[in-house]
Amino acid sequence: MLDVAALARLRELDPGDRNRLVERVLRAFVGSAERLLAQLRAPGAAQDPKVVRHVAHTLKSSSASIGAMRLSQVCAAVELLIRNDVTEGLGSQIETLEAEVRAVLQALQPMLDPTS
Repeated sequence: MLDVAALARLRELDPGDRNRLVERVLRAFVGSAERLLAQLRAPGAAQDPKVVRHVAHTLKSSSASIGAMRLSQVCAAVELLIRNDVTEGLGSQIETLEAEVRAVLQALQPMLDPTS
């Protein structure tokens, strides 16, 4: 689900975890992803290309930075469909994007709450 090498690169930026960089980045991602998912689920949002493109574009790079490469790829595909004004298949891609976000959030949970 998550690219271990990407997480390792984040850890290298904070040797000894003194600044809790990885935890802070992951928590920021979770908060952002939850807000973006809520935007996407707002009434009519999935039919608004600007909203969908904003959500996909924002999640594309942030998910790659934490190693959620599949989510990043799905976001890139959604963004490309919107950019090319393609509506066929967009609904299923949005559903895939939502499912991937939920899967990534679930995968991050044990890293952020070791007692769960």
